[in-house]
This record gives sequence, C-alpha cells and structure tokens, in this order.
Amino acid sequence: MIFNYQEISHHLLDNLSDKEKQIVSRRFGLDQKPRETLQAIGADYGVTRERVRQIEGACLAKLKSEISLQEPFFQFFLNQLKTSGKLRKEESLLKILSPEALFRDDVLFLLFLADEFERIAEDRSFYSFWTIDNNSLGSARKIDADIFRKIKSKGRPLEDGEIETLVSVEPALLFTVLEISKRIEKGPNGLWGLNDWPEINPRGIKDKALIILQKEKRPLHFRELAQLIDENKVFGVGRRAHPQTVHNELIKDEQFVLIGRGTYALKEWGYERGLVKDVIVKILEKARRPLPKDEIADKVLEQRKVKRNTILLNLRDKKLFSKNAKGCYALA
Repeated sequence: MIFNYQEISHHLLDNLSDKEKQIVSRRFGLDQKPRETLQAIGADYGVTRERVRQIEGACLAKLKSEISLQEPFFQFFLNQLKTSGKLRKEESLLKILSPEALFRDDVLFLLFLADEFERIAEDRSFYSFWTIDNNSLGSARKIDADIFRKIKSKGRPLEDGEIETLVSVEPALLFTVLEISKRIEKGPNGLWGLNDWPEINPRGIKDKALIILQKEKRPLHFRELAQLIDENKVFGVGRRAHPQTVHNELIKDEQFVLIGRGTYALKEWGYERGLVKDVIVKILEKARRPLPKDEIADKVLEQRKVKRNTILLNLRDKKLFSKNAKGCYALA
C-alpha cells in the first residue's frame, strides 16, 4: 500500500501557525531537510531552547487531538507491527512503510503523533524499535537472553529452523527479537550466532576463508578461495581478497590444513596438519601392524590431494619406514 506521506504531513501542519509549522518541520526534518536542534531553532527566533521545546510539545498535543487512529495510513502501520509480533526494528519498519527513503522522516513524524505507537530507544542490548505493546521490551529481553544462552551452549551457528526449536515463541516475534538484538546476528552464510563469532562477523582473511569453506563444504585452492570471498562480498563491496595473502594467512593457522598444492581443508572435517610422511606415520601408528602400500596410499589420499607416486616415494624413507618380506610397511 502506498501513501503520500509528505502530503499527509503538510495537511496536518496546515492546522498550525506559520511559526509553529516551521518549528515542527525543522525539528522532524520534514521537506527532505536535516533535523535541527532546539538550540539552533531558538537562536533563529531569539528564544531559549526550552521555549522551542514548549512550542513543539504544544503543537504535537494539538495535532494528536485532531488525528484519528482510524486513518488508513495508521491502520497500515498497525498491521505491519501486528504481523511481526507487535514490534519491529525502526530501520526495517521505515523501509516497509516508505520504500522511498526521502519520506521516512514524514513517517516518523506520523508515528510520533499516535500514542498507540511507542518508540524504544537504542541501548546496549537492542537497536531502536517501535511497538504497540507496553510489555514488548520486557518480553524481548527474556527471549533474547534465552536464545543467547542456548546458542552459546550449542557453540556453533544455527539455521532458521534450528533457532525456532530453541524457544516456544511465535516465529514472527522470535525473528523480530533477533533482528533488534545486538549480540545475536545473522552471518554472511545466513546462519545465526553470537556477534563476536568469526563466522558471524568475519574480520580478518582467516575468518572470511573459514566462512567460505564452511559454506562450500569442500577443500578449495587458495586462488578459488580468494575468488569466492570476493564473489560472496565477505569483505564488503569494493574490497578484494588477494590470493597470496589468503595462502600466507591460512598456512599459519591450525584450523586450516594444506592437503595438496595450494589446496586447503578444515581441521574440523577430520584432516590433520603435516607433510605426507607425517600422515603415513600416523596411519601406521593407528594400525599397529604393517600395511600394504596400496592400503597406505588409499588412506593417505583420504587426507591429501597428491599423486600416488608421491606417497610411494615417501615410503622409501628408510629412516622412517621399513618393508617386510610380504611387501608391507611399518615404522622403522
């Protein structure tokens, strides 16, 4: 539904004197002009900021008494809040009510005129939001605390469906609370988690590479990793990931395993760091018996993307491996 909010605002202001109209317009930033302080307006009229505040308050009280909640645009506002659990993040609400950014100050002006709409200012826990329920703030804090505790105990990012199973709350309200929360966010992969987790708010190259690998669920060459970081805009628009920087950062970090020439996997997938000969040593230690070269090669290839001949060449290291009469290998 589309309304001409600028026209509605102008029509309401026609009930005020010219001076009152100017003060209200300047305070709310109507007519696509920046909002002005009480001090600045008072200086222009030669009155104190307190006097400007009194005039503004009297004007708003007058307009509130002359306007009806039954107005179609107010009903539209109410419906949008009802469908999102009776509250909505201010930024999101304004985008819905007025897709054209030019008229969002007019929308805020109209919201302030109806006592049914309450604005909750931004604090350390939540972004600013609007509600039609006096108990919204208390409910939001309880839901936020419950979700935070349960996500933290899971220790990993969660999909929408998993989030819904954590609490007995209507999905519309649940995701609105998540939207206004400052400590729970949706990361680049579309998963929910704590805002200080690297998967949710990636900062360095390693965090961004981790996100891409978790999303792709397969080992990647560092050049492809850099390309996908750019394509997924993990760095943000206008910034690029340099392949050599990706390689230099990942090779130093324990959570990434170089499994082939420039190809990286995650340790959490079961890969272990080390050279091919280190992998062979671990395989033989785990087996506790001599193994045929083909069986060793198959097990190494589960961990490394290398040629089979490379594995066989490593088995010739007599300082590490010995070969018995049956052609099987053990630790020297």
